[in-house]
Amino acid sequence: MTHPRSSLPRAISRHMAVALVTAAGLLVASPASSATPDPTEPAAVDTESLAAPDIPINNVKAHLAQLQSIATANGGNRAHGRTGYRASIDYVKGKLDAAGFTTTLQQFTSSGSTGYNLVADWPGGDPNQVLMAGAHLDSVSSGAGINDNGSGSAAVLETALAVSRAQLQPTKHLRFAWWGAEELGLVGSKYYVNNLPAADRARVSGYINLDMVGSPNPGYFVYDDDPAIEKVFKDWYAGIGVPTEIETEGDGRSDHASFKNVGIPVGGLFTGASRTKTAAQAAKWGGTSGQAFDRCYHSSCDTSTNINDVALDHNSDALAHAIWTLGTAEPSPPGDAYENTTDVAVPDNGAAVTSALAVSGRTGNAPASLRVGVDIKHTWRGDLVVDLLAPDGTAYRLKNSSSSDSADNVITTYTVDASSETANGTWRLRVQDVASQDTGYIDSWNLTF
Repeated sequence: MTHPRSSLPRAISRHMAVALVTAAGLLVASPASSATPDPTEPAAVDTESLAAPDIPINNVKAHLAQLQSIATANGGNRAHGRTGYRASIDYVKGKLDAAGFTTTLQQFTSSGSTGYNLVADWPGGDPNQVLMAGAHLDSVSSGAGINDNGSGSAAVLETALAVSRAQLQPTKHLRFAWWGAEELGLVGSKYYVNNLPAADRARVSGYINLDMVGSPNPGYFVYDDDPAIEKVFKDWYAGIGVPTEIETEGDGRSDHASFKNVGIPVGGLFTGASRTKTAAQAAKWGGTSGQAFDRCYHSSCDTSTNINDVALDHNSDALAHAIWTLGTAEPSPPGDAYENTTDVAVPDNGAAVTSALAVSGRTGNAPASLRVGVDIKHTWRGDLVVDLLAPDGTAYRLKNSSSSDSADNVITTYTVDASSETANGTWRLRVQDVASQDTGYIDSWNLTF
């Protein structure tokens, strides 16, 4: 996970850019599908067979041991532009190639060195519904990066290999990815997203990020971005009796931000970095209060001894559960959509503004999965508080403000349980800018019933 950039002036940090040079070898398109069912394909599998497998912790730790060995043999790190990073990519790619994935090595240039993303596609599934899971594979130059982020990389790798062992036939197309140069500012994932054609971006139904999921003094944090992905993780953890909290420390600081910033639904897991575990958190999770979740964050001591096996095991299993649950779910039929495309200016550090949508001709209440598509152009999205207002004035919070959320724009789709609300009437999107220096406007928004 990258360092926070809150110490930089906002105008500077917002406009910093990394020069990227396009190289050959861009992403291979997903395999085409036929609208006519193939009679040679097996019939629908029963629900029981779709349960996710337990991810063997020994397998995950074996990957970490390999990454540690690679770092040891290459100057003690696996950083961008160093031989240890390329050896790490080659190790992961070899495992995936042997397991039947179609792998693509994507090259980019940053800080004068060649960087690599590795993308692995599993055959089958709807190419118009792509479910992705990813992790950054690079370390900082000061250490081997076994928790940050060998842990996420190993969990994603072993989950992908579990897909192969099960010969899973998902309804969605599954894609796994390992990003380069994350520690330099999310460079690899930004390059990937920025070079995806708009049509391919639209096909990505969700991206799950794992960055630091084996912290030695762990917390159990779940991203609160896409409600559907968040619910899958929260329900899984509730099922094993482990409480979770909303992830805030890494907001905007890991690769999910590259996807979130272009409107792709994101979610993920995290066990904490340099923040201190509170007494209340230690009471419910164990560990040591008053100590960082990871005292070796971005340090030379982030080695294979810097891992909590229980946390790594839980998060690996949770990821597999999400891939099996979301990847094999029957697609929802498209609903009726209502849209307002009139621009509404959002005053800087001012009063809230609203944009209205009139809904009529429906019967009964709104659905439990009302989709709220939002396109707000703004130069510092962390300033914004966004609510959906039902016809009776009930407010549903879509987004809170966050001083660490330094990206531009809010372009995403939220899911709201509005089943207690009458469908017909005037719905409103309410937006308020609660801090100074940055401006924007509501470009458009929509409701899908």
